[in-house]
Amino acid sequence: MSQSLAKLRHEYSLGALTKAEVDSNPIRQFQRWLDEAINAQLPEPNALTLATADRTGRPFARVVLLKDCNADGFAFYTNYRSDKGQQLAENPHAALVFVWLELERQVRVEGMVSKVLPTESENYFRSRPRESRLGALASRQSQVVANRQVLEERYQQLAAQYPDDNIPMPNQWGGYRLKPEMVEFWQGRHGRMHDRLRYRLQKEGEWLLERLEP
Repeated sequence: MSQSLAKLRHEYSLGALTKAEVDSNPIRQFQRWLDEAINAQLPEPNALTLATADRTGRPFARVVLLKDCNADGFAFYTNYRSDKGQQLAENPHAALVFVWLELERQVRVEGMVSKVLPTESENYFRSRPRESRLGALASRQSQVVANRQVLEERYQQLAAQYPDDNIPMPNQWGGYRLKPEMVEFWQGRHGRMHDRLRYRLQKEGEWLLERLEP
């Protein structure tokens, strides 16, 4: 297996990345790349790996979905009592990684995470499909469960309890927003001589754009 993995090769040739062509603001540049990933009809273009750490510095990572991106940062939603919720409560520093393999692109983001306003969480919760809202209410995310049947029965009980569209948002559910301090754009290039452009937030609020060696 290790020999076959060592032989795996893919030459990157789809594009290049220069300071002259990127936006001076990394959020706008990210939105541009995300739009291109969506227009290319890539599967789950808003999927990202969220990396967190607890108070001891032990790292954790999982895939979540981006649900908003604006000047304030990158937003996603989850159960506040989940493992990642507990880790963010202990240590608000986090990192995001977006990978669009078909476009030979990657974006890394680092920054501080905070909860979004309750009204924002409520508005997004109301926009979700009925099944997803019931699922959020039924799930005690990250807790050990005896079997699948326990979950299914709890879900069906809630579905019967709320037969109409008036499903309450759980108190332990809501959004987080990562405010970026660093954003790096990666474009694959031939011979592993990749393009890497990094934006770093300065004290005065401006972004410093730097090229990194591959």
